[in-house]
Amino acid sequence: MIIIKKYPNRRLYDTVNSQYVNLSYIKELINAHSEFQIVDSKTGDDLTKSVLLQIITESESNDQQSLLTDVLLKQLIRFYDSDMEQYVRQYLEQSLVQFMEQQEKVQGLMKNMVDSNPMTMFTKMMEQNLAAWSYDKSRNKE
Repeated sequence: MIIIKKYPNRRLYDTVNSQYVNLSYIKELINAHSEFQIVDSKTGDDLTKSVLLQIITESESNDQQSLLTDVLLKQLIRFYDSDMEQYVRQYLEQSLVQFMEQQEKVQGLMKNMVDSNPMTMFTKMMEQNLAAWSYDKSRNKE
């Protein structure tokens, strides 16, 4: 697990790679499914959630990439301190996992469709034939 220390001057330091990093680096870790934790350099308190929220806030400030509409945010806020808070958290986590699994399946199907395209198959056969002919020519020269 990568431990990132956050200093009072708001700088982030990756202790595994011994380098200062920024929020873009954290976003890359997330996209790479890397395990990491962000801790306060003095107290050792876990700051991961607050930094993740900061990344979301910056992403949301760009209207073109906004995932969280005002309506959705208001609905989420209503669930805080309610009896349903735990269930909503579990539901959202499970829903996103299932959504990502479905997305991977669709991408796999699309790749199979492209790979099974007659032109793709013909191109692969031609590449194999060219490789074989090149190999035969080099053997005949010996």
